[in-house]
Amino acid sequence: MNNLEKINSCRARQVGSSASPARTARPSLYSQYFKRYLDIIFTVIVLPIFIPLIIVLAAAIFLLDQKNPFFAHKRVGRNGKIFKCLKLRTMVVNAENILPQMLNASPERLREWSESQKLTDDPRVTRIGRFLRATSLDEIPQLLNVLSGEMSLVGPRPIVTDELKRYGRGAASYLRMRPGVTGMWQTTGRNDVSYAERVSMDIEYEHNMSLWTDLKIMVMTVVAMLAKTGR
Repeated sequence: MNNLEKINSCRARQVGSSASPARTARPSLYSQYFKRYLDIIFTVIVLPIFIPLIIVLAAAIFLLDQKNPFFAHKRVGRNGKIFKCLKLRTMVVNAENILPQMLNASPERLREWSESQKLTDDPRVTRIGRFLRATSLDEIPQLLNVLSGEMSLVGPRPIVTDELKRYGRGAASYLRMRPGVTGMWQTTGRNDVSYAERVSMDIEYEHNMSLWTDLKIMVMTVVAMLAKTGR
């Protein structure tokens, strides 16, 4: 089953469920028009500032293992469109191949991954990768995704196709939005938030999307980066 089939299958399960559907947010002028303008204007202003930092960090990653310092992972975007989410690489190059072996060898890690789709103490993360993740600097290249219209500055965390089923009826809410470089989950103690709470935050964000909400989340993101409270 390809990615689009998986998404359509997830939608079909939502329609076929006997329970009542999730409340649909009413689109606002901000969400329909002004949010995209904010994304473009802000990114055009800050990207030239961040480019030298990206170059320095990429060089440091390359010098450590002589491998590609960038990582592009397929994620689900607005309306189910699959895109390549850009990041500075924080794991060993064969991280995806190692994961099944790790999970099979450790029931504790398997349980944590099943519950939250992440590992608190992931041995695949490199030494510099831990710093980049703690400061969220690994996500700076996603500003290019914002410029291309695949992502927004603020929105739900970009997820892989297999995660969409975990959203249940909330998947429709996720698919109506562009994934964000940052969001409510990223500013509220990521490691202490369950997956169900993440889904609730994404749905709540859609219903409360506004210029004030986005500006507040962006300020909170800067505070979290400086405090190194990343995942």
